[in-house]
Amino acid sequence: MSETKNTKSQIRLPIILALAISAGIWIGATFAEPKGNQNDLRAALYKLQEIMTYVNRDYVDSVNSNELIDYGINKMLEHLDPHTSYIPAKDASIVQSQLDGEFDGIGVEFGIIRDTIYVVAPLTGGPSEALGIQSGDQIIRVDGETMAGVGVTNRDVFEKLRGPKGSVVVVDMKRKNQKDLIEYKITRDKIPQYSINASYMVNDEIGYIKVTRFAATTYDEFKEALYDLKVKGMKKLVIDLQGNPGGYMGAAINMADELLGGKALIVSQEGKVDQYNQKAFAFKPGLFEEGPIIVLVNEGSASASEILAGAIQDNDRGLIVGRRSFGKGLVQMPIDLSDGAELRLTIARYYTPSGRSIQKPYGSDYEAYESDFMNRFKHGEFFSADSIKFNDSLKYETVKGRTVYGGGGIMPDYFVPLDTTMSSAYVNRLFNSDSNREFVLDYVNENKAKFENMTVEQYYSDFTVSDAMLNQLVEYGNKNKVDFDAADFNKSKEYLKILVKAHVGRQLYDDSAFYKVVNDINEVYLQAIKLFDEAEKIAMATDLHEEEEE
Repeated sequence: MSETKNTKSQIRLPIILALAISAGIWIGATFAEPKGNQNDLRAALYKLQEIMTYVNRDYVDSVNSNELIDYGINKMLEHLDPHTSYIPAKDASIVQSQLDGEFDGIGVEFGIIRDTIYVVAPLTGGPSEALGIQSGDQIIRVDGETMAGVGVTNRDVFEKLRGPKGSVVVVDMKRKNQKDLIEYKITRDKIPQYSINASYMVNDEIGYIKVTRFAATTYDEFKEALYDLKVKGMKKLVIDLQGNPGGYMGAAINMADELLGGKALIVSQEGKVDQYNQKAFAFKPGLFEEGPIIVLVNEGSASASEILAGAIQDNDRGLIVGRRSFGKGLVQMPIDLSDGAELRLTIARYYTPSGRSIQKPYGSDYEAYESDFMNRFKHGEFFSADSIKFNDSLKYETVKGRTVYGGGGIMPDYFVPLDTTMSSAYVNRLFNSDSNREFVLDYVNENKAKFENMTVEQYYSDFTVSDAMLNQLVEYGNKNKVDFDAADFNKSKEYLKILVKAHVGRQLYDDSAFYKVVNDINEVYLQAIKLFDEAEKIAMATDLHEEEEE
């Protein structure tokens, strides 16, 4: 006869469900939900409690109730829309730190190569840099626990090295050419994360800013970058949002306000609840309200990236260059749950100034939505603008009467096809393995003296990746079981040299050095800097309706 004694999880489950019911009642009261809906919610939650009680007590095998509930929550939310999501407590702090713009830790960029944690670089101003920790150091033990050769993951590293500011962690490092481990007692501190990864002058007039996400500090970083570029003589601006998945809507709105004059509409949003119906307008003097702007987008530019690009396009403030953006027009509100988990609930749709929703279609087929990139690739969209068909019922007009479309991302004013001629399967395997990271770390450590007095500009203009360096990289590939392919290597040799130079530049200097080099093979960027005459024409054009009336 089976034991029916209450376990800890059985005791905990009704408490969790009671909290959920209380939360549901509170939400209903807060938003003045009709009484019938409140009763439906109570009945549904009671049904869930019944089922979980039976499963927990009588199911033939042992179950983890929390895991089962988490799984059920995720499947339930998938039925709503693709962007409402649940983040378990164990992941919530890591995910949130990516948007906060800072976290508490020891201040290193790390990589895991062959089951060993390598310091890619100590972060500037962080406690690890102050103690003399170096690129290439291997983290062997943390607080006495072995971290090498034990299947360590990124999550393991975060959990061990991050912690409250002021707390101490003991890290044993192995340094190349030193026999004994070096023990460091590191006092954790606030570590800033940057979302403006590059800012530099392309030439005497054109400034370039790379924005990789929209976090709590992005707007301040953007203003600082704009100011510095203007001091250097910038008259034309490239904002690179390629691959930027979005983030905080407020950051995008504030950035747009620095570029738009008057009281231009930036974005509006509408939800079921009146408090989520809002419009954002430009209202303050901006740092760059005059002068041509080009915004770079591609299939990886989403959410807040599309808000910024849409505001520039619909207000005829500049030129959008690249490929059709992702198509996310839903607004999420983060809600902290009682156990430390987080719910990101879609509470509104946003609309660009012309009134278009750029949310791409979605239905119950979650996998089809997730595989949209592959579908676009197969249909030829990355290579030809003619493959993209828009619904005439979703036609809108910019401030000056240009036609734009809703229903699935921001279509650029100037389309640039994806260039795959220089890449190859071998190079992709080489860079997706540990080979490149390991080679770059070793090369920089062995050649530091060579670069001591070399500026970023000198590195960009004068340094060349030699054939010997490529051969050495190939050997690292062989060591990591990336079989050499002579045909692919010869096809992609010049491309490979640029990639290696960019990664070495990042290790020696910073992300600006990386992007300055790698942009030499970025087809969207290369086209954009030739198009400022077109960008000026858009900004200076007369309203098309006024021309028609004349």
